[in-house]
Amino acid sequence: MRKHKFFQLNKQPLLILAVCFIVGVLLQDKLSLDKNYIYLVIGICLLVFIATFFKSYFLHKAKPYLLGIMFFGIGIILHFFNSFSPQSLSVPRNEFIIFKISKKLNSTEKNKKYEAVINVDKKTVNAVLYVPKDHQELDFNHYYKTKAFITSPKPAKYDFQFDYAKYLKRKSIDYQCYSNGDILSAGRKDVSFIEKFSQKRLELLQNIDKSEISQKTKDFLKGIILADRTEIDSQTIQDFNRSGLVHFLAISGTHIVVIFGLFYFLLMKFFPLKFRKYAIILSLIFIWLFALLIGLGNSVVRSCVMLSVYFVYVLLQRKPDVLHSLALSAFIILIFDTQQIFDVGFQLSFLAVLGIFWLNQPILKYFPKQNNWFKKLIFNTISISVSAQLATLPLVLYYFHQFSLISIVANFFIVPFSEIIIVFSFVMTGLIAFSLDFTLINTVYDYIIQILLKVIHWFADFDSVFFENIPMNLAEVFSLFLIVYLMRFAILKYNFKNLARLMMAVLTFFILRIGFNFYENQKTEILVHDFSKNKVLSIKEGNKVCFWIKENSDKQKITQFIINPYCSSRRLDNVEMKVAPKSARQVVYDGKIYEIN
Repeated sequence: MRKHKFFQLNKQPLLILAVCFIVGVLLQDKLSLDKNYIYLVIGICLLVFIATFFKSYFLHKAKPYLLGIMFFGIGIILHFFNSFSPQSLSVPRNEFIIFKISKKLNSTEKNKKYEAVINVDKKTVNAVLYVPKDHQELDFNHYYKTKAFITSPKPAKYDFQFDYAKYLKRKSIDYQCYSNGDILSAGRKDVSFIEKFSQKRLELLQNIDKSEISQKTKDFLKGIILADRTEIDSQTIQDFNRSGLVHFLAISGTHIVVIFGLFYFLLMKFFPLKFRKYAIILSLIFIWLFALLIGLGNSVVRSCVMLSVYFVYVLLQRKPDVLHSLALSAFIILIFDTQQIFDVGFQLSFLAVLGIFWLNQPILKYFPKQNNWFKKLIFNTISISVSAQLATLPLVLYYFHQFSLISIVANFFIVPFSEIIIVFSFVMTGLIAFSLDFTLINTVYDYIIQILLKVIHWFADFDSVFFENIPMNLAEVFSLFLIVYLMRFAILKYNFKNLARLMMAVLTFFILRIGFNFYENQKTEILVHDFSKNKVLSIKEGNKVCFWIKENSDKQKITQFIINPYCSSRRLDNVEMKVAPKSARQVVYDGKIYEIN
């Protein structure tokens, strides 16, 4: 049988080398090889590199494998040097700190959060800074001084918990600081070029807050164009999550492509056709300036790199290759920061592009003939959305353990109009940036966004098709990826052979799932979970679990951060919650005493 070009490895050298590089990064992260082994790997890579210059029959045949080994080793080496080694501080303690902010984070109920560079004990470290919510906004033009409680985030106690300490460490952050609210400031004379862009963004966000539109619309506008979701209310975030439209709110490849297209369209109105390449170059420069303005977030940089690589092929008059562009983009990003491979957004964005490459054209063939621009827009948008969702579904279930069938329908209705919303939002942001206030435009935009948010809320309210606490481990994830891979052949050529392969993959997935469920349901487990100032006791017997909580505890947060993750990890759907009196200090079970105070 003729192999598909995806498997003709000599036609995809960059992809294969990128995979080898990523495997090296993952291995180093797992094994944490020390510097002696790293020196050995560096030596092997140098020998392989030198060997590629010699001409012999054996080396010619072995060259692809040698290059794979070399890039595997480079992945190990770069991740070793990218690993974070924090400056050690004696914590916890109260201390005066001098700091500058580097990024604004999502606020909590009580505090505003920032990533900050702090100076304490003549050491400079990165930290997450908590400031009382009623304090005025901090900016990039000042140094600040405050008395703060410095502590290190605790690593996750159990395997089902989100390891916040590890997450921060991947961002080179090892401390948390809680300010008492008394903050002194002094002007900075060393504001960097990037920080000036960040300050302009902050000022633009403040101008949006002063505009004559409703608060929810302001928050939506800040999120969809300026990548600031720090103040969006929890209900709106929940609506986007439950409807499967959170990608619409976050800055993604769609946003960058639409903004690039808008600027390119305007330039081509003024430039003759022969200057098309200059319009492309200027449009690329513009999206990178836009990326600087909105803070060079990970997803924005990924999108800009991928788009830039694609159009470099166009400018060099070479046929753009999606897989080459994807692999080269991954290299560019990971060479500068190998920790990006562990970012969920990085994984999902690249998988979405792979999914579109693999499934979009086969799915599109089942739609009616696209004989006008409207049909092309609608059908292509739907097929691209379905392809991306199918490709990312295994990881979405693995990381978030939830899925709503309504998301498929919601994307059908919302995504085709996303380009209009993004363009309108971009124009609104531009008007606000230049202090141009048009009441009619404000009213129309506010009205459209309010309708959009109500429609999304309506989709999110379909509880009967929303599933949460879906158990999923890595073996099941790879099994699902196999199903997605084989799906292409069954869609392209619907015959017994292709259908049988797909059904075997589906059967394998269900066998794995039943096996893992049976294994987990044989266990008995008693755990004490730390939550805020209280403790929660869980007693699991077979496929049942009972949680004991104090009557003054926040049931909603305990459900969100303890019960749901535990149930999805242990594959449980039979859950009971019991409330102990405030005065209770211990729970006695099976002759053993467990502290819950």
